[in-house]
Amino acid sequence: MGESPRRPAPSMSTAKSSFSSFLRPWLRAIHRDVGYVAIGLTFIYAVSGLAVNHIADWKDGDANFVRYQTTHHLDALSGDDDAIAHEVATKLAISEPPREIYRAAPDQLDVLWERRTLHIDAEKGDVIEEGERPRFFLRLANWFHLNRGKKAWTIVADSYASALLFLSISGLFMIKGKKGLFGRGAILALVGIAIPVLYVTLAGGP
Repeated sequence: MGESPRRPAPSMSTAKSSFSSFLRPWLRAIHRDVGYVAIGLTFIYAVSGLAVNHIADWKDGDANFVRYQTTHHLDALSGDDDAIAHEVATKLAISEPPREIYRAAPDQLDVLWERRTLHIDAEKGDVIEEGERPRFFLRLANWFHLNRGKKAWTIVADSYASALLFLSISGLFMIKGKKGLFGRGAILALVGIAIPVLYVTLAGGP
């Protein structure tokens, strides 16, 4: 019997194509799942970034809190300063103890908390309340963005930053052909790199 014909060894281009065909579906799957996980954090950081970038446009220049003033009409109050302050706080459903109680004027007792002040006219029973309320969602988003959670949140923030790096790098290799890295993708990637470079150059540096 004659020898069976030898099969030609796979070329480098064929091996490379087979490897790419095997790797690309896995890359897409991981990229997809990491992207889903990152949605919540991306939303938080994006909203917080917009709020901080336009800090001057917020009323009172504070994206975390909104200032308010409310007048309460109570019955005439009696007793010493501590007793009056306690009675008013009870009627206004303020449970935490005040930081300071003092007479701002003979007819005005001021009671201070961290983000709230009561101006009390005991004889008339009028109370002017001034304070700051946290803005819905924004205070929490900024708290996360500025890493107020310290060491524990640093782990989460670093993991999120690593996920973004993976998404940016893996996205370069997900699509082949003229729409991929060696076609339109390269042009768009260069545009993205050029934006900060041009800004720093034209702005004269940091």
